[in-house]
Amino acid sequence: MSLSKDPKMNPKLPAALFALLLVSLACGTQGTPVPIPTLESSPYDLGRTLYGFFPTPPEVSLQSVMDTYAAIGQHGDVVLLQQNIPWEEFTASAEAESAAITDIHNQYVLAHQNGLEVIFVVDPLNGLNRREFQGLPEGWDASFANPDVRVAFRNYTLRIVREFRPKYLGLASEINTYQDFHPEDFQYYLSLYNEVYALVKAEAPETQVFVTFQWEELSNLFPTVANGAPYEPNWEQVEQFEPNLDLWVISSYPFAVFQSGSDIPTDYYAPLLARTDKPVAVAEGGYTSEPVGAFPGDPQSQVDYINAIHSQLGGDRLAFWIYLLINDFNLDSYARYMDSDQADDIGTLGIFASVGLTEADRTPKPALEVWDSYRK
Repeated sequence: MSLSKDPKMNPKLPAALFALLLVSLACGTQGTPVPIPTLESSPYDLGRTLYGFFPTPPEVSLQSVMDTYAAIGQHGDVVLLQQNIPWEEFTASAEAESAAITDIHNQYVLAHQNGLEVIFVVDPLNGLNRREFQGLPEGWDASFANPDVRVAFRNYTLRIVREFRPKYLGLASEINTYQDFHPEDFQYYLSLYNEVYALVKAEAPETQVFVTFQWEELSNLFPTVANGAPYEPNWEQVEQFEPNLDLWVISSYPFAVFQSGSDIPTDYYAPLLARTDKPVAVAEGGYTSEPVGAFPGDPQSQVDYINAIHSQLGGDRLAFWIYLLINDFNLDSYARYMDSDQADDIGTLGIFASVGLTEADRTPKPALEVWDSYRK
């Protein structure tokens, strides 16, 4: 089911769609790639939590992309690239010629030009609907048991490792949603994850590998998909990946379940630290500063959300914290780049149009000052 048909059930940002729009706009260049600049000093050397955003511009334009990277460079340490798999290109070899790899290379250039490191997530699923695959060729069986899916996933991931050597590498996003709706197929994803984890470690033992879990769903706060008591996380969905999780990583959009940011319980995120002694991270999340549809929102709730993450997860064990958007975005600008059959998806995008820490014109919201104070 599309998220927009039942937003209370599964309200997650279609980050993969944003990433694809950005890549196709900013980085669709041909020819020899520009060398990735070397960072004079890496944020990884700071010895603290890394703060960052998805590089989603307010407008679908090249200048907006450039301005967004510059803004993230002022208020963050990293960008998170969450890219779908070019399935057909990587069925034969990890060394395939690929425009997608060139696009990613160019985003690394933009990141390093602005003093930013890159966290990478390989994304096999639809960012608008984590119950389905994204972009499978016609006739392919939509299953992690499909040999073509498995080899393309493996080859693409190894290419990312060889080409970019990311310090942090995700092998899917919000995977508990897929498990909730496809328990029969999930076993094949889990075996694929373990297989690819071993291959990554063989080539780049320093790379920290993870998969993300949607916190509100994991905590049984969406009644239509809950399979346990509210506020009692389904830890077995995380722990089945052990010992092959280098850190425990969540996404969280609490405006889906609370009337305001002040309603977030003081121990809402704390169980994550209590359950594991590994590092933790937030790979995606935010709070809308304006009401949208069924969801309430206001600027103070954004502040309360940031305070909740900081007070409950902040410290030496929080490896990185990705707030979804540095800026709000113009929905009409994005809608012009979407297919006519994506009308429902446009409505879903609108839920997140005011999640940014600045307005679309870069006017700061109160939460930005709080974010900066914690980062510094």
